[in-house]
Amino acid sequence: MELIIDDLSKTYSNGVKALQNISLEIPQGMFGLLGPNGAGKSTLMRTIATLQEADKGTISLGDLNVLKQKKKVMQVLGYLPQQFGLYPKIPAMVLLNHLAVLKGITNGSERKEVVASLLHKTNLYDVRKQNLGGYSGGMKQRFGIAQALLNNPKLLIVDEPTAGLDPVEKNRFYNLLCEIGENTVVILSTHIVEDVKELCTNMAVINQGQVLLKGNPLKIIEDLEGKVYQKTIHKDDLEGYKLEYKVISEKLFLGKPVIQIISDSDPGDGFSSVKTDLEDVYLSQIYSANNNLKSIS
Repeated sequence: MELIIDDLSKTYSNGVKALQNISLEIPQGMFGLLGPNGAGKSTLMRTIATLQEADKGTISLGDLNVLKQKKKVMQVLGYLPQQFGLYPKIPAMVLLNHLAVLKGITNGSERKEVVASLLHKTNLYDVRKQNLGGYSGGMKQRFGIAQALLNNPKLLIVDEPTAGLDPVEKNRFYNLLCEIGENTVVILSTHIVEDVKELCTNMAVINQGQVLLKGNPLKIIEDLEGKVYQKTIHKDDLEGYKLEYKVISEKLFLGKPVIQIISDSDPGDGFSSVKTDLEDVYLSQIYSANNNLKSIS
């Protein structure tokens, strides 16, 4: 099954163009949607999840028209939003059982089996009787995935799922998503480059409601290889370098500013070539988009 988004647009009443002619083909497996906060990622996720109307365009999931056949889509959709509420004084097993009833799993023995299976899959079975208020951030996220998988979805959407998780919880979550992605279309919406690099075989970069880049992360990195250069500078010289070069990032190392630039040829001037990674690709796309916007305005 494949999710196809064609020419999707959404403008809010305040004039913000949240989505501008978005077109994507998302196959089965892990797909990363990468972009800064406010890029339009959540608007796109809510639209795919049938929670919001688009102004124009189409979305299809296999034979389903997502924007018109919402009830049928909900039967095959799992959704973990960026923020979701839990009842802190209810044990995980009790709430998951209740949510299973709401999902239409009315047979008691079947429901018991499904709930137990999902608690095992999300590594929560041993703490199933513990109140959700006592769960860590990672445990709550895994419970969120458990409820999203109750209907054995063909499409799973997760919006900023690893924000605030410690490294151990993040790795557990990575492993869980990879396992799910073997048989499901999984869309991972995030501003964290590492999430996409670790998990996804296909991706897109979105900013200001537009798709800037899409493809396989390794191929995208390869296309930028040899064009990223780095230099340690004095902090007073930073603005001058920004005027002269395409500075895509600046950070401190041992208290001194280090900048990275994009250049088609060796810029000299004390710069050294560095190995390209997905963060460089992402930052170069955001840099180009922001500068294009400045030139238009």
